[in-house]
Amino acid sequence: MENKPVITRFAPSPTGFLHVGGVRTALFSYIFAKQNGGHFLLRVEDTDKERSKKEYEAEIVTDMDWLGLDYGDNYFRQSDRLDIYKKYLKKLIDGGHAYVSKEPVEVSGKAEGEKNYKKPEKTGKGDMRAEVIRFKNPNKKISIEDLIRGRVEFDTTELGDFVIAKSHDEPLYHLAVVVDDHEMNVTHVIRGEEHLSNTSRQILIQEALGAPRPIYAHLPLILAADRSKLSKRKHGEKVSLKYYIDRGYLPQAMINYLALLGWNPGTDQEIFTLEELLKKFDLSKVQKGGAIFDETKLRWINKQHMLRLPKEELYTGIKESLGDFDVPGDLLIKLSPVLLERADTFGDVADMAKGSELDYLSKEPTYEASGLLWKGRGELVTTKKRLEHVLAIIEAVKDKTSADKNKNSDIDTGGFNKESIKIAIWDYATSDGRGEVLWPMRFALSGKEKSPDPFVLAELLGQKETIKRLKTAIKKCG
Repeated sequence: MENKPVITRFAPSPTGFLHVGGVRTALFSYIFAKQNGGHFLLRVEDTDKERSKKEYEAEIVTDMDWLGLDYGDNYFRQSDRLDIYKKYLKKLIDGGHAYVSKEPVEVSGKAEGEKNYKKPEKTGKGDMRAEVIRFKNPNKKISIEDLIRGRVEFDTTELGDFVIAKSHDEPLYHLAVVVDDHEMNVTHVIRGEEHLSNTSRQILIQEALGAPRPIYAHLPLILAADRSKLSKRKHGEKVSLKYYIDRGYLPQAMINYLALLGWNPGTDQEIFTLEELLKKFDLSKVQKGGAIFDETKLRWINKQHMLRLPKEELYTGIKESLGDFDVPGDLLIKLSPVLLERADTFGDVADMAKGSELDYLSKEPTYEASGLLWKGRGELVTTKKRLEHVLAIIEAVKDKTSADKNKNSDIDTGGFNKESIKIAIWDYATSDGRGEVLWPMRFALSGKEKSPDPFVLAELLGQKETIKRLKTAIKKCG
């Protein structure tokens, strides 16, 4: 194996949505292959006819494309390879390494944990029996040098003669995976720790077929916060990649975060592109212990990647996330920094748009006059005078022409922008009480207890709309 071109594979079963643990396996396998100038394969293991679904297979392909883990033409489906498995099964039987066994359904079911055996036949004695094919166990001790776990030893005696096929036409997992790895010249099997127990059976089949043994690397488990295994049964949809795609996470953030689950670069660097990972990732430095999945950390990493997006890509992502909430291009550019202060994902932006948080941008707010009082205290007559003073200041701010472009912005905001508005109002707010002046101004513009500061709001709304809303608030004060 050491003298062959490196070939790795990602072999998911299309029995559900792609698990984040599977995504990490795909990522590590992809990186290792590319680092060594080798090939990365995608192989769909769909021999379980009852549980495998075409829609899940399609979802796997879509997910891999979203991640950007390119497998080229190296795409395989086990259900297309049944004749190949049949040939190897015959070889094992002819060589005395496997045999046909007709046995009571209860026994065969209990021995393998399979419920979908070929329909049992009636024997002359009237009992029900199923035909299965068992591997003849040589009952030996074997060991591997795992790239992550070091030397691992197995005593295969306890396995007994295990089932490798339901019939001549229905191979089970252990046979199919060995045949595929052999036929596809897989040199390195990188997979989750839960597959370690499968290794001894697969090595026995490899030896019986005269197939070379690939090099193994078993990744640590991904754990929940309570250190239990991250599983769909216990933790629901949050274990699937689809959950994070649907909530507006970026593929580069997911790749970045999953790379850090079990691997540490040995530096303070936490934000990586895939290109950087290809240079710095080291499979030999993956830890043995389980890695805890922390969505809070994932959100932080996603935010960092959002902030690094090219501006046009960022604006496009925000606009798409806003959905039916129509925002003109110039307002979108002004609004983006406001949204990014509160959003860690594009899904957060979508939630704001679906809720009522951004209503103030599209329609004048409705509210009770009492909401204009700072901390609910004071008199409306006093608040009215302050709003009148603010209105006079706002009306006096000169809205410059496009020739006076704000040098600190990518767009022409004119003279009526958050900086000029703040400068104009700040001295008055400081002398009369910032809360007493700025709270009613902000509430008059948004009608909400939580919203951007009044200077940002005024810029977003524009001078004309700001003046209109301040006048409305003044009237409400009586």
